[in-house]
Amino acid sequence: MTAEELQTLITQGLACQHIELQGDGRHWFATIVSSEFEGLRPIQRHQKVYATLGSRMHTDEVHALSMKTLTPAEWQAR
Repeated sequence: MTAEELQTLITQGLACQHIELQGDGRHWFATIVSSEFEGLRPIQRHQKVYATLGSRMHTDEVHALSMKTLTPAEWQAR
């Protein structure tokens, strides 16, 4: 999977104000900024992202995804 494909999958299921992806096609690190993360704990934010990938996480199409998930306010404050 390419970074563009992964970004498309995430942004189709989650309104992102910003997304950065780094990886080698199977192992990824993502910084994702979304207002949909407001009021959610980190695990709930990650679950929202995993939900956008569906079975791709289970079929090993995306072997590993580490994330930094932020609200727009958290992104601005960093």
